[in-house]
Amino acid sequence: MPFVRIAPILGVVVVVFALTMLAPLAVALALHDGTAALWVTPMVGALLAGLVVWLIGWRVVGAQPDLQPRDGMLLVVLAWTALPAIATAPLLMFFRQHGGSLTFTQAYFETVSAMTTTGATVLTGLDALPASINLWRALLQWLGGMGILVLAVAILPMLGVGGQLLRAEATGPMKDTRLTPRIEETAKGLWSVYAAISLACLLAYRWGGMSWLDAWIHMFTTMSLGGMSSHDASFAHFNSPRLEWIATFFMLVASGSFALYFAALAKRSPMRIWRDAEWRGTWLLMLGSSLFIAWLLVQRGVVTDGAEALRLAAFNVVSVASTTGYASTDYLQWPVFAPIWMLLLSGVATSAGSTGAGIKMVRLLILLKLARRELTRIIHPRVVNPVTLGGRPVGAEVVNAVQAFMLVYGGTIAVLTMALLLTDMPFETAWSAVVACVNNLGPGLGEVGPAGNFAGLTAPQLWLCTLAMLMGRLEMLALLVLFTPGYWRK
Repeated sequence: MPFVRIAPILGVVVVVFALTMLAPLAVALALHDGTAALWVTPMVGALLAGLVVWLIGWRVVGAQPDLQPRDGMLLVVLAWTALPAIATAPLLMFFRQHGGSLTFTQAYFETVSAMTTTGATVLTGLDALPASINLWRALLQWLGGMGILVLAVAILPMLGVGGQLLRAEATGPMKDTRLTPRIEETAKGLWSVYAAISLACLLAYRWGGMSWLDAWIHMFTTMSLGGMSSHDASFAHFNSPRLEWIATFFMLVASGSFALYFAALAKRSPMRIWRDAEWRGTWLLMLGSSLFIAWLLVQRGVVTDGAEALRLAAFNVVSVASTTGYASTDYLQWPVFAPIWMLLLSGVATSAGSTGAGIKMVRLLILLKLARRELTRIIHPRVVNPVTLGGRPVGAEVVNAVQAFMLVYGGTIAVLTMALLLTDMPFETAWSAVVACVNNLGPGLGEVGPAGNFAGLTAPQLWLCTLAMLMGRLEMLALLVLFTPGYWRK
């Protein structure tokens, strides 16, 4: 049975996840915010649960089970649905102790939103929340950005199942590309690069004027492209052009492939980054869109100063396009083209191997080249014109995978939008909420725009959005394959 085979690994992952609660516990003790007791019980409970699951699996299949590719898929789905449930415990305990009305549905939506780096929230009064709670929400985003299972492979190579987990949790159509001979070394390398750039982001925020606590929280949510803030006003709270430019730069960096950064570092070849077609496409699309919307703001009289228009456009366009979701202003008040274009960018602007979500730039490039090839064939039916990327031909299996993904991506948005419309949600809000959740962006349009949040949604609506976030982070097919009869056949 697949459940039994993955039990030892799932137990270890739960134990690793439980230990991450030491960070908010340390903050609670250091700042005396009165929440230390909230972290001890969930942490101990998760540790015990993880050990029990590991022990049961170990007794049946041993400490290093022979996982098949489909076992990796099941493990990833279970981890990404179970860990957010564990993460709700501190939130529920805090709100119940302080007379709040947070339900499990809302808490689970919040933690799934955090771990999938969506950044949508049902909470208000963020400025008044204890430091440890805000740090926990941000830490969940940082862990989810690179992947909690990739972290487990990096720090526990003795699991011996790195290949299955890395392929199952990785994003993009080319999941089998190896950066080192050993998968465990690849996982460690990715997390090392991620941590190093995160440290640079932390120090830059501190230099820019943030407190250490705000710098840690916003570093976590910038590098993960998650966008959760410890302030209701999001980045507008700081009212600092310097901090906005720092955030814009690191959001652009995090939109690129960390695998590419790792390879460039290992080969001591910085130009390798610029030569990557996907990286160039990501940066050029975001920067070009920023310049155009800055011009639009000046041309329509929304902002009179060109430098101010460029700052507002660059920060908010990159934030939305990179699926971060910070806001320094209510961009729904801009010309209608701007927020719609920004929302569409969130589906295509980030690279595979980044902490962003959506279709990914590599798939867009492949689709554009596929369309160009078909146009050429209409004129020259016998011409041999393979789809290439970076000067190398793209295999037919990759092209087929991209086409299948796009079909499922479009179908997912259509079906979930119609489901929300059945709950009498306005079309603008329903469609944009689904797009924002599937792309792991966060803010949409209407009620769920940058000036609002998801607090007004009903329980069925929140569960549909939660499903959208999970499908977006797991790129649909990994989740849907569990519902096919063939998966469960021996």
